[in-house]
Amino acid sequence: MAEPVLYEEADGIVVLTLNNPDMRNPISERGTVDALVAALERLDADPAVRVAILTGAGTAFSSGGDLRKMAAEAEGRAQQPALTPRYYKRGIQRIPLAFERLEVPVIAAVNGPAIGAGCDLACMCDIRIAAESARFAESFVKVGIVAGDGGAWLLPRVVGFSKACEMAFTGDMLDAREALSCGLVSRVVPDGELLAAARALASRIAANPPHAVRMTKRLLREGQHVRMDTLLEMAAAMQGLAHTTADHREAVTAFLSKRTPAFKGE
Repeated sequence: MAEPVLYEEADGIVVLTLNNPDMRNPISERGTVDALVAALERLDADPAVRVAILTGAGTAFSSGGDLRKMAAEAEGRAQQPALTPRYYKRGIQRIPLAFERLEVPVIAAVNGPAIGAGCDLACMCDIRIAAESARFAESFVKVGIVAGDGGAWLLPRVVGFSKACEMAFTGDMLDAREALSCGLVSRVVPDGELLAAARALASRIAANPPHAVRMTKRLLREGQHVRMDTLLEMAAAMQGLAHTTADHREAVTAFLSKRTPAFKGE
């Protein structure tokens, strides 16, 4: 059986690839959840990793849940409804929590359809780049369920409350250009240029001092739900650490010397 998530690292950039193209890369099954959470924890624990890219094998980013498995389990779940919350908490809900703990920036390279939980998975990433063939749908209502993976928290923070409601209430599909217009993605590129564009962006991020990048990400994440005075306290504390790093001293020295800095993550 193929690895559910491929992990490739080079020059401080990790590429994570959802690796079940025949099924269009669903993420709801326990093996895929375990593999994706483990990959996120692995890259976050490695100080050499500066940025990550998440994409899908084949022609889809992620189809979200496995509807065939859902249909097979429907009768059992109907008879024991109390088991379903446990299934979600021990399963797919571990993914958004792992992303929320993650300090390393993640770029979603959306190479095709991102449907249901696949759309929410893209929203868990910090930056989203779409291929022209990408499609997005918050489609849970189409199959008579709700977003059990945090979509109701994630989507409004990405596209705004009104657009999130429109997407979630209708389940309608957005093409790449529509996704760009509502801020769901920051860039659309030709299909054949997607990974190159994601790598180029990752390289620009990786060129910066890694401690400062990780702290900046944490401040941006916390800024979504804490008061300004709390965020200012956090920023002051992180600034105290940032000023002591060798990379900060290197940046200042390089600027004054009019040369390119060489950051070592120290």
